[in-house]
Amino acid sequence: MKRKICFITGSRAEYGLLRKLVIASQQDKLINMQIIVTGSHLSKKHGHTYQEIEKDHVQISSKVNLNFKGDSPEDIIHSMSIGLKGFSNSFKKLQPDLIVILGDRYEIFSAAAAAMIMNIPIAHIHGGEVTEGAYDEAIRHSISKMAHIHFVAAPEYRKRVIQLGENPKSVFMVGGLGVDAMKGLKLLDKINLEKAMNFKFGQRNLLVTIHPETLTPKDQQLKNAKTLLTALKTIRETNFIFTLPNADHYNEQITHLIKDFCFKHSKNCWLYSSLGQLKYFSSLQYVDGVIGNSSSGLLEVPSFKKGTINLGNRQDGRLKAASVIDCDYDKNKILQAVKKLYSNNFQTKLALVKNPYGAAGASLKIHNKISTISLHSVLQKKFYDFKKHSNR
Repeated sequence: MKRKICFITGSRAEYGLLRKLVIASQQDKLINMQIIVTGSHLSKKHGHTYQEIEKDHVQISSKVNLNFKGDSPEDIIHSMSIGLKGFSNSFKKLQPDLIVILGDRYEIFSAAAAAMIMNIPIAHIHGGEVTEGAYDEAIRHSISKMAHIHFVAAPEYRKRVIQLGENPKSVFMVGGLGVDAMKGLKLLDKINLEKAMNFKFGQRNLLVTIHPETLTPKDQQLKNAKTLLTALKTIRETNFIFTLPNADHYNEQITHLIKDFCFKHSKNCWLYSSLGQLKYFSSLQYVDGVIGNSSSGLLEVPSFKKGTINLGNRQDGRLKAASVIDCDYDKNKILQAVKKLYSNNFQTKLALVKNPYGAAGASLKIHNKISTISLHSVLQKKFYDFKKHSNR
């Protein structure tokens, strides 16, 4: 009997990481691949990115619409409650043998909680990581405790999952899916990319992505966004490619600031609700670097030998390549970071940068494991005492 493996995705970035794994599972004759689409995939404001999944000829098994009402903490909690009910309905209909989830989003937390109560084994990807500036940190570790099989991106992260009490035999170090997503992807050349984006690269080009810092008060988040935009306004002869924030709380106010800024500076600012994986990675070939607080600046950009100006504390705690410049939300410091990014010394060092999230191959490793690993009795977890075993 085919093993029913159900993938859950809630955002464009997440599906970009899961894409190879999803397609490999769909093509495996021993697997009945299912996929549940939720979160910003189903939001018009975020570009209805579930259509990118359909373009891959992946049949969507179920949609869990979170009915976004707004972006306040209460609105997020409302969406989580809808998700909990929606996922339970989908699981009842699909009857998966295993669900596969990635990361630390609140909608993924709802999926994990529903699966846990329904006694469905959970495989969790990219656990053990640290993001001290967002409540994603607590969500990620909570999902790790609900999960039964773990796929981590680095040895440090494997150790951290084990410290949470997970059995080392169920924690597999496979590398980062971001690195894997780029391998074998035929990127667009500059002419075709410019045509696809309706954009013209200039002498200097920077890609900007700002997501909410969910542990930072609203007023401070808006102040931080304004500080960044004020700094960018003073940078001459540079084109800026903006992508919209994710669906965390207060994203609408940040989006409004960015839209207004791009409208007022339309000669050198372009805004995209979603570039999609192909155009995003293709853009990284030709920009000089990225600015913002997206995890992509740490997980994927280093592989392109480009610099990342990492703002604020959203990504504090993650492994960082030498191509990452940490910077506070301060106008002068941001301008100094940009100056450093363009300096001859920094540009020379970029050629030697190694991505700490490893080389390609994570998708295949995960596929081989989820398609063959015994699911018998995995629900019966015992707490693994890290200190007790390390003292032996």
